[in-house]
Amino acid sequence: MAGVYLEDSYVLGISESSEPVVFYLDAVVTPEHSVYRSPRPGEHYCYAHGSLVFPDVTHVVWVNRNGSHYTDASRDEDLGIIDALTMDGGAIVAVGDWGAVRISGAQPHLELSE
Repeated sequence: MAGVYLEDSYVLGISESSEPVVFYLDAVVTPEHSVYRSPRPGEHYCYAHGSLVFPDVTHVVWVNRNGSHYTDASRDEDLGIIDALTMDGGAIVAVGDWGAVRISGAQPHLELSE
């Protein structure tokens, strides 16, 4: 995912009620991305709201889940960060504070708004 640093991006929610599976993010955007801007006062990074979309899902297996919510200094809640997004056979394994999930289907893509 060029231009985005997922490891410090916050997961705001996860939609898995139907295909596609979507992770709603407050994503860290790097200078290589077209929506990049200088960080706002008090921010270490440039953030943009977006979605990590897993289309054409054929199989989802939750390895574990954590229902905890975290509150930041501005009192916004999130589910934590994405620690890793890796390939394992034909599945993508996503791991973070919110749990670990194996998703089979098409490659994910990121949609960002400014």
